[in-house]
Amino acid sequence: MKREYGPTLGELLAPRWQAASPLTRRTLSAAAVALLVAIAVGVLTLLNASYSHGGRVPFSFSYRGLYRVAPDPGGYVKVERRHGDGTLKDSFAVAPLKLPPYSGGLSGELPLYAAGYIRTLSHRYSGFELRGEGKTKVNNVPAYHVFYTAVVDGRRMYGRDVLILPEHPGVREGVDIMMLMPAPKAFKLTSPIEVANKGILAAPLKSFTVG
Repeated sequence: MKREYGPTLGELLAPRWQAASPLTRRTLSAAAVALLVAIAVGVLTLLNASYSHGGRVPFSFSYRGLYRVAPDPGGYVKVERRHGDGTLKDSFAVAPLKLPPYSGGLSGELPLYAAGYIRTLSHRYSGFELRGEGKTKVNNVPAYHVFYTAVVDGRRMYGRDVLILPEHPGVREGVDIMMLMPAPKAFKLTSPIEVANKGILAAPLKSFTVG
C-alpha cells in the first residue's frame, strides 16, 4: 500500500499489541485459531463428501451436512448428525446383506427374506411399528424397502431400510441401507416411506451406486 493512503490496520494495531500483556496476546491468538477452525468446519459442512467401498459388493455415495462415525458392529459405514444434547437427528448407514440360497427370481426372494428382517428390527428397536414394505428403486436399480416407526434415544423416529443387490442371476450378496429421521417434524414428512425423498438424507440415497 502506498504511504499516502495512510497507515495499514497492522500498523495501527501494532502499538496496542506490543503494549498488551503476554496473557492477553495468548488469549487473542487462541481466539483467532478457534475462529479459523470454525470457518474451516463451516466450509467443509457446505461441501459434498463421498464414500467408496470396494470388495465383493462395491458401492459409493456422496453426502453433505452429515459426519462419519464408527459403523455399527458388522457394518460398512455410518454418517449421521445429532442434536446439541447428543440425541440422534439423522442417520444413514450401510451394512452387508447376504441372502440364503434360493431358487427362482430375486423379486420373489426378497419379500420372503424381509419377513425375517422385520422380526429382527422389532427386537432391535423399542416401540417398533411396521408401516409398510415393498419394491422400490435406487438409481433405477430394483430394490426392496421396509419402512417403520421406532423410538431411538427416547425420540420417535421414522425408519426406512433399503435392501439392494447388484442385478445378475442368482445374486446373494448386496447391501442394507438403513436410514433414520425424526418424526413427524422432519420436513413435514407424513410417512416413513418418504424418508430420503427430501431432506439431508436425499443426497446419499440418490447418489448411491452399487456393483
